[in-house]
Amino acid sequence: MPELKVDFLGKELNNPLVLPAGVMGMSYSGMEFSSKNGAGLITSKSLTLQARSGHKGPVVAEFEGGILNCMGLCNPGIINGLQEVDEFKKRSGNSVIVSVFATNSADFVILTRYVNKSHADFLELNLSCPNVFDEFGIPLAASGEEVYKIVKAVKKESKLPVIAKLSPNVYDIVAIAKAAKTAGADALCLINTVGPGMLIDTKMVKSVLFNKFGGLSGPCIKPIALKLIYQIYSAIDIPILGMGGVTTGEDAIQMLMAGANIVGVGTAVYKRGIEVFDKINIEIKEYMNQMGYANLQQIPKLKKIEN
Repeated sequence: MPELKVDFLGKELNNPLVLPAGVMGMSYSGMEFSSKNGAGLITSKSLTLQARSGHKGPVVAEFEGGILNCMGLCNPGIINGLQEVDEFKKRSGNSVIVSVFATNSADFVILTRYVNKSHADFLELNLSCPNVFDEFGIPLAASGEEVYKIVKAVKKESKLPVIAKLSPNVYDIVAIAKAAKTAGADALCLINTVGPGMLIDTKMVKSVLFNKFGGLSGPCIKPIALKLIYQIYSAIDIPILGMGGVTTGEDAIQMLMAGANIVGVGTAVYKRGIEVFDKINIEIKEYMNQMGYANLQQIPKLKKIEN
């Protein structure tokens, strides 16, 4: 059978599939359940210094192209969240990314110090959440200067590899990715949800989401994700955790060919169940068998854009 093991920032993963932030809650049991069902790498919810209840419901709406959500960064706070991460690490041999969110470099540094004391393997800086515009304004990832400042400050403190999670909702994502790399980011995570967008209940004559607007995820954003990942892969040499609309093994292969090193699977958990990780791993192996590839490294990348 083809080999799905892959190295990511010095850690060997059993397969390239990643549970992104916020998909399975923040309990160690949810992370463990995902791991047992085929996820090669687990990401915590984005943790903030204080607990957040998130937005009032309804916060999720399904439509023909995917899902619209405005969770509002609900999480138990950094201290309680890391307790769940440490419990997961005691029970599982899988690696885990702790995702954190703040609005300034000083708070990101404080969060980093907490994560340094945990058993996490990687630190993700969520610079791109589109579900909190009303509270925090334009995402941090819209400014190359802010991205550089935050990543630089965190890298001085972090004992773990740092992953910068970028927003697709920007004018020049390559320039922002370069800023993150120059500041010391070890890898990039992209893309986060697209939007915000909106859905309307025509019978009630009101927005479907209580918060009115939310981020788009699911199959409808895959072409955008592939394009942005490919652009960054062509422009800079840095590992990429690619995600956005991955539902099948074919989708995951496309992500790898576009330049991703590992692949996030989020909305598909709702579509195909938690077994989606095992299903996609099987589908990747079937493709590799058909093409005669013995390992993931043999899957070819697209030729880079010539600058």
